[in-house]
This record gives sequence, structure tokens and C-alpha cells, in this order.
Amino acid sequence: MNKTSYLKCFLPARCILFLIIFVAGAFISDRKISGISNWWSIIASAVNILTILFLVISAKKTGSSYRELIGYEKGKTPVKKMILLIVGFIFIGMAGLYAAGFVCYGVLPYSSPMMVEPIPLIFAILNIAVLPVTTALAEDGLYLGGGVNQIKNKYAAIIVPAFFYALQHCFIPTMFDARYMIYRFISFLPLTVIFCIHYHKKRDPLPIMIAHAILDLATAMTILATSADHSLYEKMINM
Repeated sequence: MNKTSYLKCFLPARCILFLIIFVAGAFISDRKISGISNWWSIIASAVNILTILFLVISAKKTGSSYRELIGYEKGKTPVKKMILLIVGFIFIGMAGLYAAGFVCYGVLPYSSPMMVEPIPLIFAILNIAVLPVTTALAEDGLYLGGGVNQIKNKYAAIIVPAFFYALQHCFIPTMFDARYMIYRFISFLPLTVIFCIHYHKKRDPLPIMIAHAILDLATAMTILATSADHSLYEKMINM
């Protein structure tokens, strides 16, 4: 039996943790939960770091490593093929976002304003590096290494991790609005399914992690731009 097979039980953990953090944060700050939604990227980076530590410690306790958990092997995929995969993953990710926005809000392209709302500039600068890297390591480590790798049934190994991989986004940030939560879920479900299918077949996380980091880098850069110039954010939400 795989000594890290228990990790699949933690697939819902990030959903629960984000929900608790945003509800508690709103209560402690005596604000509406929507009033702290702009802090989602900082909260996500913090939860990512906790997730990475959990994965590293879990692997170490079984005499393994994070690299072995995720199945990383240097040079497994040829460079040209990796570039094509990365471009394809990014295209699917963007297409999912646009399609979900059109389905839920009737707008194409649609971008949720709260996702690029300004934060203190110093945090926005720091998160340019922190958010993309930690998100790829944490989410792909948990849902691919701890999910796809640990579930024996080939169908469940794709469906279950992909479901929770997408579901967590309903709580980043947490908003008790059904349309918003459906939008967030279906925005990411196509990409998470493709990630899990590809990883289940190839066991090569690198192109997935690079594409994932690039998508989050684009978001972090947009937050930096709106944080540096608040009028840019006003223009975006009034478009």
C-alpha cells in the first residue's frame, strides 16, 4: 500500500480552509465578507505555503520527498512538446474563464472585478513571485500528487481530484452567491479535468505546473497594475 495514500482524504481541505479563513476574517474585522475579498491573493499565497509544508512533511515521514510525491523527472518531456502543452493548457484555461463568464453573466469576455481589486502595493509586488510559484507547487502537489497518484480506480483518479481542484476556486475568495460560485467552478473545471487526464497518462507535472504558474502570474500582474493605479481598476469595472 502507498504510504501517502491518505493524502487523497485531504482533497477537500483547501475548500474548507478558505471558507473558514474568509468567514473568520470578516467576523474579526467586523466587515462583510465581500469587504475582504480583495485580499484573496494574499490569503491564497499563505494557504499555498501551508499546503506545501504539509505535503513536504507528509512525504518526508514516509521516507519520500515532494519530488517523488509529484512524480517529477527531469527531461521527461521534450522541450518542443512541453511548449505546445503549456500553450494548450493556457488556451484551455482562458477559454474556460471566458465561456463561464458568458454562461453565467452573458458577457464575453467577462472578468470578475473582485479578482483584480487593488491591495496595498507592497503586497502586490511581493505576490508577483509568491502567488504563481506557490499555487503551482501547492495545488498540483495536492490534487495531482496527493489525488491522481493515490487513487487506484482510473476514472475516480481523474474525476475526484479534478472536482475538488475546481471546487476550491468557489471559495477563493468566498462569496455566498450561487451564480458567482457556479461561475468560479465551471471556469476551472475544464482545465482541471485536462490537467488530471494528462497527468494520469504521462505522470509529468512540469508542463502543467509551468502553465498553471503563467496563468496565475497574469492575474498577479493585473493586481499589481490596479494596485499601482487605482483609476485603472475603476476603468476596468466600468467597461
